[in-house]
Amino acid sequence: MTGLLIDGVLRGAADDRTYPNINPATEQSIGTAPDADRADLDAAVGAARRAFDHTEWSRDHEFRAHCLRQLRNGLEAEKDRLRDVLVREAGVPVALTYSIWLDTILDAVSYWADLAVSYPYQTELAARETLAGAAARRMVLHEPIGVVAAITPWNYPLACNIFKVSAALAAGCTVVLKPAPDTPWSGAELGRVIVEHTDIPAGVANVVTAADPLLGEALVRDPRVDLVHFTGSTQVGKQIMVSAADAVTRVCLELGGKSANIVLDDADIPSLGAAFAGVCAHAGQGCALTTRLLLPRSRYDEGIAVAQAAFEALKCGDPSDPEVVVGPVINARQRARILDLIGQGKQEARILVGGGTPQALTTGYYVEPTLFCDVDPDAVIAQQEIFGPVLAVIPYDDVDHAVQIANNSIYGLSAAVHSGDLERAMTLARRIRTGTVSVNGAVWLAADTPFGGYKQSGLGRELGVEGFAEFLETKSVALPG
Repeated sequence: MTGLLIDGVLRGAADDRTYPNINPATEQSIGTAPDADRADLDAAVGAARRAFDHTEWSRDHEFRAHCLRQLRNGLEAEKDRLRDVLVREAGVPVALTYSIWLDTILDAVSYWADLAVSYPYQTELAARETLAGAAARRMVLHEPIGVVAAITPWNYPLACNIFKVSAALAAGCTVVLKPAPDTPWSGAELGRVIVEHTDIPAGVANVVTAADPLLGEALVRDPRVDLVHFTGSTQVGKQIMVSAADAVTRVCLELGGKSANIVLDDADIPSLGAAFAGVCAHAGQGCALTTRLLLPRSRYDEGIAVAQAAFEALKCGDPSDPEVVVGPVINARQRARILDLIGQGKQEARILVGGGTPQALTTGYYVEPTLFCDVDPDAVIAQQEIFGPVLAVIPYDDVDHAVQIANNSIYGLSAAVHSGDLERAMTLARRIRTGTVSVNGAVWLAADTPFGGYKQSGLGRELGVEGFAEFLETKSVALPG
């Protein structure tokens, strides 16, 4: 597999160290990835710093757009290879790669390419007398922030890599991408596509893979880095904020979630089985999945029956099987954590489906789709992000009670509302303190839609114009009027 990308060169780690890349469905190595150390990281950050400070990359909008269009075409040409990587190293069911795990995310690169030239980098303000008493003509400039440390997770590895790197490049920044240790090839392959399919200059984009997650901390603490753009757990996000504080480095954080799906009493509940079971896609490894299902007491038994039937129909198994949507979780450590939380749930609520590992799957990091009902809103499984194929069903009395339960969380990433009355659903959506809301199954994820959370679900936004602006600084300039 392709190695590190540092200063325009694809190479191994400085001392030729590698580490095994484990397929979570087989628990076997599918190959190796370069195991970078501090020297490799130093070289990558140094290259990004030089490329930003001493080339025209940050100022040549048209050239950036040209390179990003090349990147989009290159990713399209390499799609089958990328699909294979996702299935084998991340355990993403192949059926899901035709959606937001791969195929539909490539349009985001085209979106950034267009925005690279269309964004209003300079805005004129009206001439006026300033506080100092002199007339001035004023303008506001938006300039690329500089070197970006992009640190990405293993659950949507290719999507997060592409979103962060392409947006940063479009804005005129240079990048050091640090993929998750469990999914190094998704980062390395992006680096290879950049080298083989684009005119992106040496040093502008760099990719560093490593087994040690603490290499990411060294990247965050590097004073040559101007922005840390991170997707991952809230716990790690907090650590990044602390590490970035010494140099007052800006951070953009997309963190955890415990999202609520509120079903109102006028919803078409029999049609919602797929929506309920959707939390198990990719073994439930998604921060925005609606893992709390809120059902009205008046239709509670009906909703539970629909959820149970949907969970029992799920096929868990080999992610290369096109009929599978519930593959393995990423590693043994994560599986143990999920099973521990399920064990706590068994003491707090009633379990209807699952609760362990599939008996027929003795190899691979699998967890059964698990459905709990009669869950107290304050229970551990209703409050902690499990990051596995687990749904907690919670009854509510009225709409006010549903809002109270939905907002009873340290997180505020996403939510869903189902109702037969769109106006009623929209009124409820406005009361939920989350960054995104889906109404009646409508999908919000798109290149031009800002994504991010309230509360401990993060800082800043990814995607959309708001996400592009995360990579820019603001400068005010006054000229004699």
